[in-house]
Amino acid sequence: MSIWLQLEQAEVGQSLPLVDVLDAIPWNANGLVATIAQQHDTGEVLMLAWMNRTALEETLVTGRVCYWSRSRQQLWRKGETSGHRQYLIEARLDCDGDAILLRIEQQGPACHTGRPSCFYNSIQSDQVVVISAPQ
Repeated sequence: MSIWLQLEQAEVGQSLPLVDVLDAIPWNANGLVATIAQQHDTGEVLMLAWMNRTALEETLVTGRVCYWSRSRQQLWRKGETSGHRQYLIEARLDCDGDAILLRIEQQGPACHTGRPSCFYNSIQSDQVVVISAPQ
């Protein structure tokens, strides 16, 4: 039985070893998994990024969020240059392990544009409307 089926059928409070679950994540061809950052207290979705296993393990160990930068091809410790760090409150996996949700404490804006969230372009009918300004 797959790990994901075991978790699907598990009772609340049951657990599996983290290393076994990490081994079962269906990393894409580049060794990455989609990761959503959500502000823990408001529920606002701040950004989508990518993690490889090293970034995920570092995040879990240090509590500071680390991603994989596809453009720079290196680990990206959020806020390393901007100071707009993310601190892990809770990490969750979806039902089949192909997406991670990080509930975080965001310091400063999450988006490189200076906006609080990367999701500031709202599709409204036949228009795309910018709904937030840089902070």
